[in-house]
Amino acid sequence: MARQVARSYPGSVHRLDLENPADLNRLLEDPGLVLDELRGLIVIDEVQRRPDLFPILRVLADRRPLPARFLVLGSASPDLIRQSSESLAGRIAYHDLGGLGLDEIGYHRLSRRWLRGGFPPAWLARSNAAATVWIESFIRTFLERDLPELGIRIPGPAMRRFWTMLAHRHGQVWNASEFARSFGVADTTVRRYLDILTGALVVRQLQPWHADVAKRQVKAPKIYLRDTGVLHALLGIGDLRSLDSHPKVGPSWEGLILETIINQLGLPHEHAHFWGAHAGGELDLVFSRGTKRLGVEIKRTSAPKATRSTHKVRELLDLAELIVIHAGRDSFRLARNIRAVSASRMGSDLGLGRWPRL
Repeated sequence: MARQVARSYPGSVHRLDLENPADLNRLLEDPGLVLDELRGLIVIDEVQRRPDLFPILRVLADRRPLPARFLVLGSASPDLIRQSSESLAGRIAYHDLGGLGLDEIGYHRLSRRWLRGGFPPAWLARSNAAATVWIESFIRTFLERDLPELGIRIPGPAMRRFWTMLAHRHGQVWNASEFARSFGVADTTVRRYLDILTGALVVRQLQPWHADVAKRQVKAPKIYLRDTGVLHALLGIGDLRSLDSHPKVGPSWEGLILETIINQLGLPHEHAHFWGAHAGGELDLVFSRGTKRLGVEIKRTSAPKATRSTHKVRELLDLAELIVIHAGRDSFRLARNIRAVSASRMGSDLGLGRWPRL
C-alpha cells in the first residue's frame, strides 16, 4: 500500500526500512540531519524500532514551507509508542489497517476468512494446516522479537500463557481480579499485559456504553482477539469441523462479525461500544451515526427473531435502528426499526456508509 501511495506521489520518494541494517545505521548517528535533507515523500517502515524519531519528526513537520511529508508505518499503536502521541498531536493522522476484509476477498469466502483470519500469508496458505503453521510462527516471532523491540521485558512463555488464557475468555467481560487469580499474579500485572497486547493491535478492548437508565450496567470492557486465525491457533482449532464443535464457536463468530462491521464502517475505536446490564440484557455493538444511535446484535443462527428482549433493549437505549446479524442467507425486516442482515450480505445490505472523515 505504501508503494501504491508512493507511485501516485507527484514528487520524489524516499523509503527507509528500519528492519534493514543499512537504513537503520543511516539514521544512527544524526537522524535529524539525514531526514532534514530529504525532499518529497519519506516512507519510514517499522517505526516502532526507533520511537526516538518522533520528536525529530515534530520539528520537521513544523517547517514552513514544508519540503517533505512523512508516511510512517508500524505494528503498534501510538499509546504503546509513547512519543508519537505526545509529540505529534495536531501534526499526524492515523489509519488503523486490519487484516484482509471480507469486502476485499468476498463475503462468499466468509468461512475460510473466519477459520484462517486476515493475515495474508495465512489466507493464501495451501492448506489449513499450512495456515496454522504460519500463524504459530507469527505468534512466536511476536513474543520473542516484536515485543522486546518495543522495550517490553516480559518472558515469552508467560505472555503466551496470558494470550492463550485471553483466547479462552474471548468475547467475555474483562474481570481483572478473576484473571489475576487464575494467572497467579497481581491485578495490576494482568491489566498491564492486557494493555500491551491491545497496544500491539492483537487484542480489542470494546468499551461499555453507559446509558441513562435505571439499571446496574456493566462497566468493564469486553475482550476480543482481533484476528480469528490467531484465536483458533491459540485454542488448538485447525479446521471448520473442529471449530463448529468448539465451545468458543459463538464468541469466535461474534468477534469476526464485530471486526468486519467496525472495519467496514471505519468506526474509530473510541466510538465503538457494547452495552450490558447486570440484571440481563445486552447489545454486542452500539455506535452513533450523526444524531442517531444504532445497535447491532450478532447471532450465529439461520432463523433470527425479534424477541421481547430485543424490543426492550431497542426502546431502553433509544435506538433509531437495531440490526441483527445472522448466519442465514437472506436479509429481511423483523419489526419496526429492527432488521435482520445476513453475514454473507453485509457488504450490500448493511447500508450504513462509512464513518465521516475530515
